[in-house]
Amino acid sequence: MMPTLFVSHGSPMTAIQDTPARRFLLRLGAELPRPRAILVSSAHWETPAPVLNAVARNETIHDFYGFPQALFAISYSPPGAPEIAREIAATLTTAGFQATLDDRRGLDHGAWVPLLLAYPEADIPVLQLSVQTDLGPRHHLALGQALSALRAKEILILGSGSFTHDLRRFGRGRPGIDAPETPDVTEFSEWMDIHIRAHDVAALLDYRRLAPHAADEHPTEEHLLPLYVALGAAGKTAEATRLHDSVEFGFLRMDAYAFA
Repeated sequence: MMPTLFVSHGSPMTAIQDTPARRFLLRLGAELPRPRAILVSSAHWETPAPVLNAVARNETIHDFYGFPQALFAISYSPPGAPEIAREIAATLTTAGFQATLDDRRGLDHGAWVPLLLAYPEADIPVLQLSVQTDLGPRHHLALGQALSALRAKEILILGSGSFTHDLRRFGRGRPGIDAPETPDVTEFSEWMDIHIRAHDVAALLDYRRLAPHAADEHPTEEHLLPLYVALGAAGKTAEATRLHDSVEFGFLRMDAYAFA
């Protein structure tokens, strides 16, 4: 059975800037069973209902601006998995989701940045699944649960987001990437880690009310929702392992988890 994963992809600079999170992602692929295909739930594809990309080959979407030209020169174009996308869409429809296909969309940086580092050969088929930000954690947990059978088919389910994501803080002065972690980020992240490792799904679904500083760390939820997809897909008895924890700019947590 494949594990399911949640990773924090950080800014696009993770692709080229030496950081602890980048070094973790560089070794991640070698530490996992080789998947037949990879399904990425990315925070950077938001739609009203679930959509899967179904393309023969993925194009690289440079969905950002103001970054060095070296990032725009990166091309990561693994094969797509249209047949698997159709099977997953049918599975989701049977489970009560109004899932559709997109036969043009490639990979946003929430998908290609971690995959470029973990699987640089780009030889494993990849498909993406959108998030529905307005529908919250419970919807995404159920979405993951509907995908759980994929683990036995050697498909790696990867949730790509950010453990904390209050980018408003950049407007209050630009801290260095090595700035010390702020206390509120520590308190939120420790609360999440405790309840993830305890598999306390009820608390995690209600994190916005229960976790300290939750609305500050996630003014909008799209970067945390892929965690719930990975959690749901792993099954009710899954054990969580924290694979990585670090912080950038003092407030951007880069934690990663495996569920198996």
